[in-house]
Amino acid sequence: MSDGHKYSEASLSISRNSLQADCESCFGLCCVALPFAASADFAVDKDAGQPCPNLQADFRCGVHDSLRERGFKGCTVFDCFGAGQKVTQFTYKGRDWRKKPGAAKQIFDVFLIMRQLHELLWYLKEALTLDAARPVHDKLRLALEQTEAFTHLDPDALMELDINKHRADVNTLLLQTSEWVRDDALRQHQPARRRKTYGRGADLVGAKLKDADLRGTNLRGAYLIAADLRNADLRGADLIGADFRDTDLRGADLSESFFLTQFQINAAIGDSSTKLPASLTRPAHWSVS
Repeated sequence: MSDGHKYSEASLSISRNSLQADCESCFGLCCVALPFAASADFAVDKDAGQPCPNLQADFRCGVHDSLRERGFKGCTVFDCFGAGQKVTQFTYKGRDWRKKPGAAKQIFDVFLIMRQLHELLWYLKEALTLDAARPVHDKLRLALEQTEAFTHLDPDALMELDINKHRADVNTLLLQTSEWVRDDALRQHQPARRRKTYGRGADLVGAKLKDADLRGTNLRGAYLIAADLRNADLRGADLIGADFRDTDLRGADLSESFFLTQFQINAAIGDSSTKLPASLTRPAHWSVS
């Protein structure tokens, strides 16, 4: 893709900032609503609806500065896409779930629905910045407006929302976006090569892909856990839902990959030579060499 493959986001109604977690404005919803099991990612078991043992009375994490060292690496790679503060401050207007235990379950359920909506907003917003996907921009804008409208529903209406159907409808548009963008990537970078596609959910756990040319590749939902992608070229690759836990991305070029999120990057191994999309931040735990 050329340097001008994205246009200005100024005209889009959803800001990137509103789709990023603001823990200071949330009542620790992810620390309560979500379950986790003792594993390499979490030091203990926790059921859904049960507060994490590290959650303090002020809804802050008591071990936030040492999560990885204390065995809570999974917390460092989770992103609610701003759903936490939306539910806390907008949907429930600052109501504390601890003070209204009868409403706690609904608040947690609404949070899980809102997170899905905000995740869709993230992908739709990015899709609208991809110049190669202009043929479907009108449909993408309508889907963005509809999804945003859903986030303004009251709790009861959100509970009635058929989120699975809406996700499926949006995914159809995102698939069309993927085809346009990956075709464009191949035309510009390697017009004579057939596109490599692994299919959704490809098992690439531990795969040896160092120096691999993966431009324009479909890696949707791929399991890339502990894969070696050092110096791989992933420009124009669709990375939606790809599992990057402990994936070695040192020296890899993801600068023009798309549908990549911050929590995917946070789960990976990288360094100062890893090239990221401008919308993402280099994780603090990555090496500098």
